[in-house]
Amino acid sequence: MVHQTLQNTMHRAWPMILIFCVVIIAVRISYLKQHHKKIIFYREIFSLIFIIYILLLYELVTNTERGNGGLNLIPFTEITRYELGSDLFIYNVIGNILVFVPFGFFVSQFINAKKVITISAITFISSLTIELVQYRIGRAFDVDDIILNIIGGIIGFLVYIALKAIQDHLPSIFKSDLFYNIISIIVSILLVFTFYKYIGFGWF
Repeated sequence: MVHQTLQNTMHRAWPMILIFCVVIIAVRISYLKQHHKKIIFYREIFSLIFIIYILLLYELVTNTERGNGGLNLIPFTEITRYELGSDLFIYNVIGNILVFVPFGFFVSQFINAKKVITISAITFISSLTIELVQYRIGRAFDVDDIILNIIGGIIGFLVYIALKAIQDHLPSIFKSDLFYNIISIIVSILLVFTFYKYIGFGWF
């Protein structure tokens, strides 16, 4: 179920992602060149990955299970409805947590977050907006989704804090732009292969 959802999301989202990425890269490179700013590859890649994540998140939350409707304002009603460990539990509970882990991590990195309340508030505002939009387009509004998304955002924040603590104790070579550039290249290659796995390149 999860694999099929990811595949369907990527199939729908790749045209939007491709157009956005090409436009953003062209504009960003032009800006850096025009203003004689140094291109720090890993920072540019990090920002681009965040944009891709947001586009995939948009596609996921606006095009999955349309037309179900419904309104749940009572916390934990839907969470406790699924049998622990079942496919529905993994898809609706674990899935709603995991999908916001990157959100918590990316936002923490961008704002250099130091307090969990900050990430919780940003995640709450973002998740509430998603639920309101979903309700408006014919999907369900579920307060449990907001709770699960906040948990995911907090986990992302904790991952950020943990990695930052590890980074502070690493040798200087592992803090250099070169090291992070190499990591960024590896991540970029993995992303390309991930898209190839799900959508292929037959459209070329």
